[in-house]
Amino acid sequence: MLNQIKGLHHVTSMAADARQNNQFFTRTLGLRRVKKTVNFDSPDTYHLYYGDEVGTPGTVMTYFPFADIGRGRPGTGEVGTTVLSVPEGSLGFWEERLTSQGVTGIKRDESFGEKRLEFAGPDGDGFALVEVKEDSRAPWTGNGVEADHAIRGFHSVAMRLRDEGATAELLKYMGYQELDRKDGVTRLIMPDGNDARYIDLETMPNINRGLQGAGSVHHVAFAVDNRATQLEVRKALMDTGYHVTPVIDRDYFWAIYFRTPGGVLFEIATNEPGFDRDEDTKHLGEGLMLPQQHKHLRPILAQTLAKLED
Repeated sequence: MLNQIKGLHHVTSMAADARQNNQFFTRTLGLRRVKKTVNFDSPDTYHLYYGDEVGTPGTVMTYFPFADIGRGRPGTGEVGTTVLSVPEGSLGFWEERLTSQGVTGIKRDESFGEKRLEFAGPDGDGFALVEVKEDSRAPWTGNGVEADHAIRGFHSVAMRLRDEGATAELLKYMGYQELDRKDGVTRLIMPDGNDARYIDLETMPNINRGLQGAGSVHHVAFAVDNRATQLEVRKALMDTGYHVTPVIDRDYFWAIYFRTPGGVLFEIATNEPGFDRDEDTKHLGEGLMLPQQHKHLRPILAQTLAKLED
């Protein structure tokens, strides 16, 4: 069993409209945009990162807004719900705020004894806020949401699977432990990890496989401290029979990827070097930061990429 993984690092999804996506996460949810860059493989597409003040691993939601991409079809083999942590007693605030801003799919719920508020993102993305009594992370409050209500970061992700067996076995090998089972959902916990420590596995044997598009989660990333521990994880996974990519420099972390038995794409990402490597903390997410191989495209991209704000 591995002991290097610390919980969730980030979740990356796809969207249809960059401006709408930016407004939803900064103005509606009150997160900070910590990086404005482009897709490494498609530089005419933004890669937008939202999180706390510095983009702490376990707080960062990232998006590829592909213009005019079709809506995804929900199903198995994917992350169905991304769950965010908020303070106890704050769901009333969020229900009123989301309703007033025209957010759809709002529903009160409870899971594993925790109060939740489910809602949909601009592209039908599945989200929930869950009240957490103890969360050590300091929130970002620069976008009009006070600390008593502000999002702390991820609580969990829920994966929809036709059969949870092999994926549960993999997660346990990665250091997760089974915590509880209820109503067809298995909850796993990273006992010594960060505050983004839960994974829920939803078994749906009669549901068709999802088709990715706008509103779909592209991959979920797990955190390791540094490149040395990442290489240890890579070797262990390959020795176990997984096909893992070489290490890829993503500027703000190093990444490796592999496909899980249930179909979900996993990434293992380092906590180093962080989002302040090319911008001062006070100005994170303000400038267009380009990967080295795309710096020569700046004049073109400055004209063609959509304006995110007025």
